[in-house]
Amino acid sequence: MVAKMPNTRKDQEISMLRSEIEMLMSERRNLLRVTGAAAVFVANLDSKSLPRETYASAEMLAEGLNALPEDTLRDALDVVKGRGAAAEAKK
Repeated sequence: MVAKMPNTRKDQEISMLRSEIEMLMSERRNLLRVTGAAAVFVANLDSKSLPRETYASAEMLAEGLNALPEDTLRDALDVVKGRGAAAEAKK
């Protein structure tokens, strides 16, 4: 009878870890989507048309994107390209 207690606790821990991993993966997908959209936005941005008061924010965004590991940025762009392809297919 006592042997079931550790398994139950272990099962609860596994379930809790699984839930945490699923939440983190969901957050990662959202962050990749936002990062990819920001990268495309910056790449297509005409910096000369920006109001002066946005220069610091635009620079911070560009620096943040440039600081990302290449694989992460590639994953983010793939997410955005996939959404763009899906949107084009719906038209």
